[in-house]
Amino acid sequence: MHFVPWMHVVPEQGALSVDLLLPMTGRTYVARLDGREMRDADEVFRQFYDRLKLPDYFGWNWDALADCLRDLKWLHADHHVLIVESAHEALPGDVAGRRLLLRTLLRAGQGWSSTRRPEGVDLSGLVVVMSCEASSVSGLREQLRVCWEERAAS
Repeated sequence: MHFVPWMHVVPEQGALSVDLLLPMTGRTYVARLDGREMRDADEVFRQFYDRLKLPDYFGWNWDALADCLRDLKWLHADHHVLIVESAHEALPGDVAGRRLLLRTLLRAGQGWSSTRRPEGVDLSGLVVVMSCEASSVSGLREQLRVCWEERAAS
C-alpha cells in the first residue's frame, strides 16, 4: 500500500517481510483477528475485545473502538501488529460497516504514526495486515484508498 505505511493488504498465501512488522527493539503485541467471524458490527467488536484484551469500559461501538485503538496502554507493549485474516469476508453485505471498520483502522494507524512524545521521540507504531484471497487484494486496497481519501477530504 503506497499511501499509508502502516497498512498492508496481502494474499493469504503471500509473504510479507517480518522486518516490516517487528521492530528491532521493544516488546511487540501481535493480535490475530478473523474476518470470517466478523459477520456484523457486534462480532467485529467481539473480535477486537477478545484479541486485544480491550478494557471492561469498552463501549461496543465504532467510536469506542477508535478510542481504544488510539490507546492500547493496557497491553504493555512497545509495538502492536493487528493481523486480520480473511479480511475480505468481514462485514459481508454491510458496505457502511465495512467502511467504518477500514476508516477506524486507517485513523488508528495514522495516530500511532504521527504521535510524538514531548521530548520528541516517536511513539511505537501500529501495523495492520489484512490477509485475503488473492482475487480480493486489489478490491480491498481500492476500498482502503477510497476511505483514506474520504477521510482526508473531511
